[in-house]
Amino acid sequence: MNGLICGTIRHTYHKIMSNLALKDALNLFTDALNKKGKSINTIVAYKGDINQLIIFLAKKQITEVQSIGPKEIEDFKKDLTENGYTAKSVSRKLNSIKNFFSFLKDEGKISLDPSTEVKHPKYENDIPKILKPIEYRSLRDACRNDIRATAIVELMLQAGLRIKEIESLKIENIKENEVIIESYESHSQRKVPLNNSAKSALKRYLDEVRDNNSKNKNVFITKTGRVLLARNIRSLLNRYFNKADIKGIKVNDLRNTFIVFQLKAGVPLDVVSQVVGHKRISTTEKYLELIDTKEESRGIKLKEL
Repeated sequence: MNGLICGTIRHTYHKIMSNLALKDALNLFTDALNKKGKSINTIVAYKGDINQLIIFLAKKQITEVQSIGPKEIEDFKKDLTENGYTAKSVSRKLNSIKNFFSFLKDEGKISLDPSTEVKHPKYENDIPKILKPIEYRSLRDACRNDIRATAIVELMLQAGLRIKEIESLKIENIKENEVIIESYESHSQRKVPLNNSAKSALKRYLDEVRDNNSKNKNVFITKTGRVLLARNIRSLLNRYFNKADIKGIKVNDLRNTFIVFQLKAGVPLDVVSQVVGHKRISTTEKYLELIDTKEESRGIKLKEL
C-alpha cells in the first residue's frame, strides 16, 4: 500500500513532464543561465553540483526527471554528508539543485518541485577574515614593483571591489573620484568612491603600464591585450600573498578588510552596504562581529587604509 502511495505521489510531481532525461534537463537549465548573462564560474558551479546528483541517481538506475521525488534528493543529501562534505558544502549543492528544479517548474516541465520539501542543513556562517595592518602593508611591499598588481590590490583594499568587478571594469567607467560598476548577474549598477591611494595606483597603472593603444575596453589586460580574467587575478595575488608570507588569507579578504575598516571608522552600515554592493544589509551586518562597537557615527567619509 505504501509503495502504491509513493508511486502515486512521484507521478503527480511530474505529470506534466514526459520522459525528459536529466542530462537534457541540465542542458536546458545551463542554456537559460547563459541567456540570463550568468558568469562562466556560476554556470560551471551549478553544472558540477547537478551532475553530481545525476551520477548519484544513475547508480540507482534513475535517469529521468519524472522519476525523482523528495526521497531521492534526501538520499543524495545524506550521501554527501556520509562522504565527508561539510554542512555548508551540502547546503550550497542543495541550493543548486533547488534552482534547477525551480527552473523546470517555471518552464512547465514539472507540475511540482520535489526539492521544496528538502531542508538545508544547519550550519554557522564563518566570520569573515580580514588582514591586519602589518599584513596589508607587507602585501603592498611585496607587490610594489608590480604596478598592475598594486592597482588591483588598492581597488580591493581601498574601494572594496569584487574580483569579478576588477575583471569587468571598463576604461569608460573610470571617473575622476569614482568608478562605475556596471550591473551584472543579480547585482545592480553602483558608483564606488576612490580615495587617493586607489586613484594614484590606478592612474599609475594606466599611465605607465597599460597599452592604451589596445582596442580592449577593459582596464586590466594582459601583455597581449586580452582581458585579465578573475582566475588570473586570483593567481597573481596569491603569489604575492606567498611572497609577503601571509597565511590563511584569501583574495576576497582584501574586500572584507575594506568593509570592516569602514565600519570601525564609523561609516554608517547602510552606506558601506551600498558602496560594496550588498543586496541585503544583513550581509553587511555580519561584519559587525569583527569590530569593537556597533555604534555608528554619521561620518560619511570612507577611511583610507
